[in-house]
Amino acid sequence: MPQKILVIEDEEGIIHLINLYLKDAGYDVVIARDGADGLALHAREHPDLVVLDIMLPAIDGFEVCRRIRSWSKTPILMLTARGDEDDRIAGLEIGADDYLVKPFSPRELVSRVRAILRRVGVHDQSEEKVAKESLVSKRENDSMLSFPGLTVDLLARRVTVQGQEVALTPTEFDLLALLARSPDRVFTREVLMNKVWGYDYLGDGHTIDVHISSLRKKIEVDPQQRYIKTVWRVGYRFEAKARSVASS
Repeated sequence: MPQKILVIEDEEGIIHLINLYLKDAGYDVVIARDGADGLALHAREHPDLVVLDIMLPAIDGFEVCRRIRSWSKTPILMLTARGDEDDRIAGLEIGADDYLVKPFSPRELVSRVRAILRRVGVHDQSEEKVAKESLVSKRENDSMLSFPGLTVDLLARRVTVQGQEVALTPTEFDLLALLARSPDRVFTREVLMNKVWGYDYLGDGHTIDVHISSLRKKIEVDPQQRYIKTVWRVGYRFEAKARSVASS
């Protein structure tokens, strides 16, 4: 079955354009014209991805994003006519996976939708089952990354901290998995963007910084410990043994 995209947008011209290009790309598209309807459709339709405008009637996009994140890890691509950096950062901090600023290229939107779905592993269930069974039987140990106080289950996309499961967004999980697979390797912001987002890096680094900041808040529950270390003016690296803030 085609992957389902929920578009929450109130401008008819943009709705028509997005609907046209996404359907042409092979996606099933569901439309909501305000935030309240979008939340109801999300609960009923269980989409694979949400394209979410910020400026919506009734309930704005920020609040819609917060509510979706309270019950679901569905990837969210935010659309905004605002060029203000604070608005873009706010969207990422509350759980959006990516954003596009209006006016945007519909071809770029489709490309980003594909990239997000590809990296969160949305694909045919029968193929997924076969792949998981093969990995479990042959590489079970490789699918589980364990560190002091932190466990990352790559197959189940589950993270536990101090024995308690924490809810990460798809983007946060992908960043953590990439870093944790290669402890002590320094990743530049550009490399992280290209590997996680799946397209050429065009931004200024704030997108990665915001996601890393949110990830740290969730996995570094002890304020004196750090798993992800900032490499000044370069990027980030993961430390297999969390270090105290005082010693880093």
